[in-house]
Amino acid sequence: MKEIIKLISPVMVLAFTAVSAHGAIKTQLVEYKHGDTTLVGYLAYNTQVKGKRPGILVVHDWMGEGEFNRDVSRKLAEMGYIAFSADIYGKGIRPKNRGEAREQATKYRSDRKLMRNRARAALDVLLANKMTSPKLVAALGYCFGGGVTLELARGGAPLAGAISFHGNLDTPDPKDAKNIKGKILVLHGADDPSVPPAQVAAFQQEMRDAGVDWQFVSYGGAVHAFTNPAAGNDNSRGAAYNEKADKRSWEAMKVFFSEIFRP
Repeated sequence: MKEIIKLISPVMVLAFTAVSAHGAIKTQLVEYKHGDTTLVGYLAYNTQVKGKRPGILVVHDWMGEGEFNRDVSRKLAEMGYIAFSADIYGKGIRPKNRGEAREQATKYRSDRKLMRNRARAALDVLLANKMTSPKLVAALGYCFGGGVTLELARGGAPLAGAISFHGNLDTPDPKDAKNIKGKILVLHGADDPSVPPAQVAAFQQEMRDAGVDWQFVSYGGAVHAFTNPAAGNDNSRGAAYNEKADKRSWEAMKVFFSEIFRP
């Protein structure tokens, strides 16, 4: 079914609404702005849940906003949350290959202020939604998005919690961790070559020094991108799907949510 939604400045909900096979999940493309840049995110919510509910910001991997994170958003909506999939790169910017993805990801990894502000623009869309309970909001991200999520938290965003799935852990100024307001959960592939042991150790020390409430779970035999079936199953490439780690990390996320969203 289609539904025309009015423009509510500065956010436009585009004329697209889909109801899932479960019958209660509605999704909408949402056009919003960061400065002069137009972005298009993806909103998912459950129509059977009445009133306000916890909100989850979902941040994409280096391939940009797309079907993987949209599927995550729909699953979160089925659990009763309102989920908004952020667009970090901008409207129409969707890498077609690894080279283009690396170029886009590097742009933001080289400018952490821009990265944080771009993520905060998406978070503000979620916070402004009348269905979102503003004190019960979390963010999660995958690969590049995991790093973005941690940077959003380091920037002092009002998050009850932040989750990184096989994301980068480094940051230019570890002292920024003192700005983290909520709890942190890192779900990590123990054999991830993109995040070597030295980076893991530095992150954990960063959390200790800042007095953050943090958890770090390493999955044996898992490398980068362990939640994404499109990554294949060849660990020697450094990125591969791992069904056990995928399922275990999703369960760890649910336990984390039950903790941070407890009344």
